[in-house]
Amino acid sequence: MRGISRPRAAGFAALLALLALLPLGANGYILGVLTTAFYFAVFAMSWDLLFGYAGEVNFGPTFLIGLGAYGAGMANALLHAPVPLAIVIGALAAVAGGVALAIPALRLSGPYLGLITLVAVLLLQQAIVIFAGVTGGEIGLSVPDVLSIDSGPNYEYALAFMAVSGVILSLIARSSLGMILQAAGQDRIAAEALGFNPTRHKIMAFAISALFSGLAGAFLVFYLGTASVSAVVDIAIGVRVIIAVVLGGRRTIVGGAIGAIFLIVAGELLRPIGQLSDFVVALIALIVIVLQPDGLLGLLPSRRGA
Repeated sequence: MRGISRPRAAGFAALLALLALLPLGANGYILGVLTTAFYFAVFAMSWDLLFGYAGEVNFGPTFLIGLGAYGAGMANALLHAPVPLAIVIGALAAVAGGVALAIPALRLSGPYLGLITLVAVLLLQQAIVIFAGVTGGEIGLSVPDVLSIDSGPNYEYALAFMAVSGVILSLIARSSLGMILQAAGQDRIAAEALGFNPTRHKIMAFAISALFSGLAGAFLVFYLGTASVSAVVDIAIGVRVIIAVVLGGRRTIVGGAIGAIFLIVAGELLRPIGQLSDFVVALIALIVIVLQPDGLLGLLPSRRGA
């Protein structure tokens, strides 16, 4: 099991403390970029729990993200639910959709699970367009309420949410559930022989992943002020989430956060070169993945020693 050493945990805590002080000197643009990056970090950490530990490839992380985002947005815009309640509704919608997808999908193996999750994203996109009267369609769904109109509080909300999510997901990954998921992912027959029910535990992992993905999607909507296909459901977003996990370090949880923040920040830094920015970022990610299979976390001395 890949644990987090005390020195590394202390280093991450110090980094979080520095990030918490950033609003004292950074402008609104920098805070805005990092706010988005922090929510994407939660997307990546949630996906890593399912893929890195359970060994199940979910090619449609934006299905869960989209359910959370649109569930929260519609609760606020149509039912006039306050932001906290709307976020809870969005998270529950993601969990319900995730479990409903996982129960039949996990009966399959190989590439079929990935294909089902990918098709689920396409179906959600079509449903958003078909039911444009309540979802806003291709234009998007504007929400009347937001977390804050100031960049500082929005940044702190996102940072706190990312930190809490990272701690909880790391604890889950290091718990007995995480060990069972690893065992089932590596050898399902052996796990069953030991008396475990791999399908039940993987459904639990799917539900947990959906919970945090849905929460992050809901928070993102109330930061952006709108829910749209391009912002939360697009397949390209799902691809970025997957790349972030592999780039940062699979089966580490925190590596997904590092990879996501790297991708978002690098994309913004290279924005002046126009369309070439996406190409350069993708090329950098490809080089790191090929030369360093353990991801960016693998560059740490303690990681190389392990």
